[in-house]
Amino acid sequence: MADFKSFKSVFKGDIVTQSDLDYEASISRWAINAARRAKYVAFVKDAEDVSVAVKFASAARLPISIKGGGHNASGASSVEDGLVIDLSRYLNGVEIEPSKKIAKVQGGALWATVDKDAIQHGLATVGGTVNHTGVGGLTLGGGYGWLSGQHGLTIDNLIQATVVVADGSILTANDTQNSDLFWAIRGGGSNFGVCTEFIFQLHEQRRTVFSGPMIFPPPAIEEFMKVTQEWWKNGPSDKEAMIHGLSRGPDGNPVIIAIPFFNGSEAEGRAKFKAFFALKPIMDMCREIPYEELNSMLHTQNTFATPGRNAYMRGVVWREPRIDTFAAELEKVTEFSADGTYQVTVLFEYFQLAKVNSRGPDATAFRSRGPQLNVLCVAYWVNDTPEKSAKGRAIAHELNNIVESFESEQPLEHENSGYTNCESDEVVTLDRKLRVFGNNYPRLQQIKKKYDPEMLFRRWWAITPA
Repeated sequence: MADFKSFKSVFKGDIVTQSDLDYEASISRWAINAARRAKYVAFVKDAEDVSVAVKFASAARLPISIKGGGHNASGASSVEDGLVIDLSRYLNGVEIEPSKKIAKVQGGALWATVDKDAIQHGLATVGGTVNHTGVGGLTLGGGYGWLSGQHGLTIDNLIQATVVVADGSILTANDTQNSDLFWAIRGGGSNFGVCTEFIFQLHEQRRTVFSGPMIFPPPAIEEFMKVTQEWWKNGPSDKEAMIHGLSRGPDGNPVIIAIPFFNGSEAEGRAKFKAFFALKPIMDMCREIPYEELNSMLHTQNTFATPGRNAYMRGVVWREPRIDTFAAELEKVTEFSADGTYQVTVLFEYFQLAKVNSRGPDATAFRSRGPQLNVLCVAYWVNDTPEKSAKGRAIAHELNNIVESFESEQPLEHENSGYTNCESDEVVTLDRKLRVFGNNYPRLQQIKKKYDPEMLFRRWWAITPA
């Protein structure tokens, strides 16, 4: 079915072309520079629509991209002169089954919907740290979140998915049906098809948690990191987590931001993080908040994840908190953001990893499990030009390289050496794929050959068929 008229006659959803008034809105993304000028944007209504769209694109030899939340700065959810399969308009619902403690989540849903609907029943699952992220992208790339200490990665809580593969077949993927596909999509991204529904395991969750930002001035860095090292060395409980940020505050001055999390009351949380509060932050906005507000903090109380700017991000890992690394990063963040052209942010995640690492590196395609912590280096800017884009990329890479340069031990083969969801390069080198997928890569290639031998799905960490 290479003929567009035939495609349109059987497609139930909306098809937007460059001549339509809503075209520009249909190709816009969280990061402005992630937009591409697609030939068609197909807002699908169900899995059958996805199947029709996949068959049309394959026959017409059009490149495909899949858009859920559109939060990836690499442009993986966009495509130049091709077909976008957009799940966000019609496939964005969530159904909670409290008695079974499961959530049936459509492929275009955002985590905000999952968080809000599930907590009404006193339930939750691992949903990242930014609630306007799409469920599909975070899940297929692995999914760290505030609840990882207790429940592991997002993919560790995935029970089943409905996947439309390259020949248009609509498959159920779980531990017993198409188990190879189920293994592959848990960390192998959108390489194997379009996920129109996810079923997640939910867990009992209290209605309020303790969190919020506290801010420290740069001179506090040494004492701040000593407290961090002591806290981490003593082994936080699985209910504790923290994110540290290096950036500039609203007044333009460089700041150290700490966002603690405790899955309990404010009294318990303040006791757990007592040593940090004893440093007397210049601002303390930590409090007991409704659970569903937790994943909104990075874009409501801070500007780390605000949409509508150009962005380049790069992920790296470190084995333990180091003062020298943190100080060098703060110095560079301050330097790179001095003239206001770029907002530069480095985020250090501290999630208790015992639950994540309780699964082996070959349990899922996401083999990046180990003692390392994720670091995200991001540059934002407005009024994009090729020169600004190149400089933004260079900034993120230099910040990334600083972290790596201070690491005395390189990750072992089975350990985390990068996080695929924190990557802005549209084309990822084979070396980087091997560092991330390791010994799982040959198996991924075999499964790619089975389900997508022509590489119809290749917009995210493209896996070459065996």
